[in-house]
Amino acid sequence: MSGTGSLVRRTAVAAALAVLAPVAGCSSSGGNAAQAVAAPEAVDAGPLVHLPAGAAVDPSQPLTVTAEDGSRLTDVTVTGSDGRLVAGELASDQHSWHSTGRLHAGTTYTVRVAADDGHGGRGDTSGGFSTTAPKDQITADLGPDSAGTGVYGVGQPLTVKLSEPVEEPAARQEIERSLQVVSQPAVTGAWYWVDDKELHFRPQEYWPAGTRIRLSYDRPGALVSAGRYVGEASSRSFTIGDRVEALVDAGSHQMTYRRNGAVVATFPVTTGKPGFSTRNGIKVVLGQESLVRMNGETIGIKEGSKEAYDLDVHWATRVTWSGEYVHAAPWSVGSQGVENVSHGCTGMSTDNAKWFFDQTRIGDIVQVVNSQGAQMEPFGNGFGDWNVDWGAWVKHSALGRAVSTAGPGDAAADAGADPVI
Repeated sequence: MSGTGSLVRRTAVAAALAVLAPVAGCSSSGGNAAQAVAAPEAVDAGPLVHLPAGAAVDPSQPLTVTAEDGSRLTDVTVTGSDGRLVAGELASDQHSWHSTGRLHAGTTYTVRVAADDGHGGRGDTSGGFSTTAPKDQITADLGPDSAGTGVYGVGQPLTVKLSEPVEEPAARQEIERSLQVVSQPAVTGAWYWVDDKELHFRPQEYWPAGTRIRLSYDRPGALVSAGRYVGEASSRSFTIGDRVEALVDAGSHQMTYRRNGAVVATFPVTTGKPGFSTRNGIKVVLGQESLVRMNGETIGIKEGSKEAYDLDVHWATRVTWSGEYVHAAPWSVGSQGVENVSHGCTGMSTDNAKWFFDQTRIGDIVQVVNSQGAQMEPFGNGFGDWNVDWGAWVKHSALGRAVSTAGPGDAAADAGADPVI
């Protein structure tokens, strides 16, 4: 590398150590961007120790530490400014050490080395260097947004939207390694790549009621692929509420509302009539509007036709982006519990819709069965994630495996202490 390292004498070591920067580690400018760690004051006896200095180094290259004059390395510790250790291993003859973990871009590292000369002389020294700043960074927008109460239903998936597409399998693995889900209680879950820029995470089963969750994107500067690095760290924390499940049976025209497994209420409903049948499957509540204008043209119904409508609708709980709601439908009360007459939504009386609206939150489950309609799409029209078989879900993880959300606070939490998340 370019630049001149600091020379340090240490009385306790009878051999010289050379701390070498990564191979081909100099910047293209050849400038001395990184400063050498300040050397201890020289003393009268002892060996010379070469501390790294000079230009910032390339984080994509390995770091090597070598003992000179027959010395043996007894310990090498490389720590980033974020407190994380860089994994590495000693050679069998203990004359050298090389990193096995990757360096991060734009990071300052401290190197601490201990060695002996084979004749009873022991000592240690330290140095430091910086890696070049990342130019192409991939940032992540994490969801759900924890604004407001930060409490969601048991069906809420975690979402990550990347700032740029990631296609290569190895690069996707690095993105997954940069994402961490910690929850209390811990669950088994997995990531699913919806497309090149979006990932979803869900447990094998619904989140347990009361779960506390922290989602983090937290390896800034980690190499994703050639020239591309993990961008700025970010995180979201939120809580899961009660287990709320609304089962809409389009065959019997009834909704059964359960909270934490217990039936709380049943309501007569009407769902989509032939030609407009409601989608079957598990849906997740996306949002709620006390008043929304509904117009048939938004779903392809021609204005002036016999199916046309343009209505102010109250107490609307949205379950798809294409316009499917559970809502008040006072004009169809006579058909509710009897037949299906809607254009795809689940219609209820005004009082029942208001009750449902007040007792439901984003992330709760609405499942439709026995409809003549198609199956709910897994992605793109809301959160149909729970309609994907678990085995198929795991196969769409870049790492190809499920993960535990156990975190550092689990043991303490099990013992009655506050969880750390």
